[in-house]
Amino acid sequence: MTAQYKQSHRIEILDTTLRDGEQTHGVAISPNEKLNLARTLLSRVAVDRIEVASARVSSGEKCAVSEIQSWASEAGYGNSVEVLGFCDGGKSVDWIGEAGGTVMNILAKGSRRHCEEQLQKTPEEHVNQIYETVRYCNENGISCNCYPEDWSQGEQEQDDYLPWLIEQLVQMPIDRIMLPDTLGILSPQQVAECVSRLTKKYPDTHFDFHAHNDYGLATANSLAALDAGSAGLHVTVNGLGERAGNAPLDEVAVAARDLKGAEHNVVEEELVDCAKMVEIFSGRRLAVNKPISGDAVFTQTAGIHADGDKKGELYVTKLRAERFKRKRTYALGKLSGKASLDMNLDDLGLDLTEEQKNLVLKRIVDLADQKQVITEEDLPYIITDVLESPYEQVLTIEDCVITTTKHVVPTATVKVRYKGDILHGNATGDGGYDAFMNALEQMLDDLGLSVPSLSDYEVSIPPGGRTDALVQTRITWDNGLRTRGVDSDQLRAAIIATEHMINSVLNKQSR
Repeated sequence: MTAQYKQSHRIEILDTTLRDGEQTHGVAISPNEKLNLARTLLSRVAVDRIEVASARVSSGEKCAVSEIQSWASEAGYGNSVEVLGFCDGGKSVDWIGEAGGTVMNILAKGSRRHCEEQLQKTPEEHVNQIYETVRYCNENGISCNCYPEDWSQGEQEQDDYLPWLIEQLVQMPIDRIMLPDTLGILSPQQVAECVSRLTKKYPDTHFDFHAHNDYGLATANSLAALDAGSAGLHVTVNGLGERAGNAPLDEVAVAARDLKGAEHNVVEEELVDCAKMVEIFSGRRLAVNKPISGDAVFTQTAGIHADGDKKGELYVTKLRAERFKRKRTYALGKLSGKASLDMNLDDLGLDLTEEQKNLVLKRIVDLADQKQVITEEDLPYIITDVLESPYEQVLTIEDCVITTTKHVVPTATVKVRYKGDILHGNATGDGGYDAFMNALEQMLDDLGLSVPSLSDYEVSIPPGGRTDALVQTRITWDNGLRTRGVDSDQLRAAIIATEHMINSVLNKQSR
């Protein structure tokens, strides 16, 4: 721990998903999506600041900035929206001002190589450009922060350019100097040394740290910067960003709070919903083992872990699932023991004898050996199959005819058996599955029944290119249920998963 770090150190969190995060290869976020994400980040997640664009990129980007800034000003977040701009004779300042912006993050050059080779300017010429840009910002009512780009390589050059540049910036009317490890080349020890040197020399200057993840060290480096006295940390949702990405918002916020005792405004209960929103907007799926937000990070697989949790939460840490509006689960598979099975049975409200548990556990292990994925929602069907238990198939989809052609609206005709009665439904939709769901919901609505809405839909097809390969469709519903169906036809697999969900809901309602 450096001398700069203090307990209860309050830090700012800047989220740059809408600027640096959108530099992820293949990612483009629409203006409407940008506005919705900006609202979520500032009003729900409660980050302190957001960086939403680079100046002069496009007219569409300018419109997006204008919409975000208009909403933010009305909602009381006007000075929390920032835009990256350049030393370009005032063109960036004008662009930001016309979009209603009030804060510009000036891109400077933090290494001699970038200054002299990319800009082809002398250090003195470049500093004069920065000074004129700051002056023009101030004249137009726009406040300034500054990124000395390539700062980390400037530190490694070990010449007089970077110390001289920082000295000039400190004397300008700049609110924050934001230190970017542009290529993600520093270790935590190097970050601590470099940031500490600056915070000790300039204790009244606000320094931010901006990490990149090229060595997988972005979160660790952010914590090292916090230890060294950094007053702000830069993040993106899900770690989006160029190459290996940036420091992930959820990891940095939670680790700073838990491991460093840092205070900040981030609302942990909103992190996972925000991550899922960006997953949809970006088209970049989260790894299941992504800390905090990954689908499997609160799932215990080993039976010994389930046993320890059952006897006294022996494998539970500060990272409790409930902090993030999530639920701790216990996987069913070949590594499961009776404790894992008991946890799932308790959650479902089912009670089995020891002999019955042994039979069910054996079937679970047999299925796992065949590489089958088993969820809590599959368990009642396994029990029914093994024990012929009275877990009731309340609703059965007897038949379904779905018609989709190039020029005709998709139509579904569905036949359902519900408690011995046969029901028929017919509906159209935007696609085959949508038509099926519309027909099903009409029938259930007539019965006074409702089902959860779909929140995620994932299709897995084994590699190899076989047209008859089994398709696994996994559907996540807005009540937290996750069901799956397996069939050689993708649509039938989705219908099977839906049937499982409905029966799971109806059985729980009847208990």
